[in-house]
Amino acid sequence: MPGSIADFKSSFVSDVARANRFDVTIIPPTTLLTLIPVTPKKLSYRCEVSQLPGRTLATVDRKTYGPIEKMPYISTYNDIDLSFIVDGDMSIKYFFDAWLDLVNPKSTNNFNYKDDYSTSILINQYNVDNSLTYNVELIDAWPISVNQLDLDWSNDGVHKLTVTFAYTKWFNNSITNYLV
Repeated sequence: MPGSIADFKSSFVSDVARANRFDVTIIPPTTLLTLIPVTPKKLSYRCEVSQLPGRTLATVDRKTYGPIEKMPYISTYNDIDLSFIVDGDMSIKYFFDAWLDLVNPKSTNNFNYKDDYSTSILINQYNVDNSLTYNVELIDAWPISVNQLDLDWSNDGVHKLTVTFAYTKWFNNSITNYLV
């Protein structure tokens, strides 16, 4: 039997999480900072849209006796998209173009070593009091796609650059709050 509205309201012991209370910190690879000096603070201020990463357990079907069961065999991590507000000097666009070129220089088409272009990305979620409530770190993150910026005579809006990142895994740095 469904509970009352009062029961529903009392199930919220604190305010609900807000999608607009976040920040992202990208620690650029050292090699990249010598090419395009964009600070982590500038990237954090310009990151308008982010995601908290997910995790999927890949499964295989197994049947020993009775019904077929799914058995997990590996964790997989989906790519995440970050969207950045581009400033007038296009430094954000230059930065991510240079990062892709660090992964795979157009002059040689030889891929560099992952240690040279991967980094950590920190994503923080805050509550309405601006207290940190959730914190994840993407390990060995690097851009796999820098989307186009559309040009349009009839649009007076700002450029927003979406960059897709791959990463090896992520850690929930705030999970110790729930472990005994």
